Amino acid sequence: MNTTHTKESLTADLVRGGLRRTDTVLVHSSMKSIGDVAGRADTVLDALTEYFAPSGLLVLPTLSWRLNENDPVFDPGETASQVGILPELFRRRPGVIRSWHPTHSVAAAGRDAAEFTAGHEKFDTPCARNSPWGRFFDRGGRIVFIGASIAHNTFFHALEEWYLPREAVFRPRQEMLYVQLPDRRIPVPSWRHRPNHSSLFAKPEAEMRRLGILKDFRFGDAPSCIIDSVSAAALVKRLLAADPLCFTPQEK
Repeated sequence: MNTTHTKESLTADLVRGGLRRTDTVLVHSSMKSIGDVAGRADTVLDALTEYFAPSGLLVLPTLSWRLNENDPVFDPGETASQVGILPELFRRRPGVIRSWHPTHSVAAAGRDAAEFTAGHEKFDTPCARNSPWGRFFDRGGRIVFIGASIAHNTFFHALEEWYLPREAVFRPRQEMLYVQLPDRRIPVPSWRHRPNHSSLFAKPEAEMRRLGILKDFRFGDAPSCIIDSVSAAALVKRLLAADPLCFTPQEK
């Protein structure tokens, strides 16, 4: 028998997962995996926003990584997110603030959202330590994967930026990208991640589960999990120190 999920039932799933209303959470998501939801994506976003935004911070990645030198202009209000329907609808909601990075923006609602997202365009790498990605870590954020694999884990890209030599992570030269605002255009010289440089982020999943860094729960029909960013960062730092290529496929 199929179950129709509601805002109330999805909220109860968050509680059962051990998430707190005061948490800072970064949500990676697959809407299809959640199953039948009354009100569809809007109900999912209502549940997440009403649970976290009043006293915590809800963050969704709104990446637009397809921008390049041939299509270099990012408009925070118009450029679509390329990571699913929930981030795309979330960024358009009243009160949600999107950071101004051309390829790795985030959208946030809740406590200090404006401060959290500010200044992302000032950095020449996607996930710089003092950008919103670093602020997420500083706040002890929790990464929530709703029906999504931890292989799709932008926070681990950030850790590679912080813990590896630049030449190991980025392409050999910068691209000039731009942020288009109503009154001005901001140039953002950008180091881009090497293609396919880190597609093995799921490798430490079993170890994270064993150490209690990763905890499983269910959100609607979706098998989901929560990762503690601080503990995960410590583990990843050790892994990268032992093998800088541990997340990079090796040519045979």
